[in-house]
Amino acid sequence: MTASWTSDELTRIGRAEELEIASVRRDGALSSPRTIWVVRVGDEIYVRSVNGPGSDWFRGTRARREGRIEADGVEKDVTLTDADGEINSEVDAAYRTKYGRYSANTIARITSPVAGSTTTRLRPRGAADA
Repeated sequence: MTASWTSDELTRIGRAEELEIASVRRDGALSSPRTIWVVRVGDEIYVRSVNGPGSDWFRGTRARREGRIEADGVEKDVTLTDADGEINSEVDAAYRTKYGRYSANTIARITSPVAGSTTTRLRPRGAADA
């Protein structure tokens, strides 16, 4: 059973400029945290790899699909699931809105099909998930 985000957590994570993510390795240890961009779409939290599926942090999430995040004072153990491709246009729009002040090239990279192929939904792990 996966827990839900609280309204406060959604607000704080959604407004955070960046999120720290550490994946759970095969042996159960946490990887070194990586700083990435994060967006909120509705009541869900999404992240992407700007460098596509070959990036180290993204590949690290594939082993157990579990991790720990920290953003704006919210620290949570999470489950990482591949997002349904149909959400990509909404996630693209969220990235453009939130990070639009960055260069057009940077925004084009995070909203590219390569980055979109890594769209990952983060959900808090509940007691039954641990």
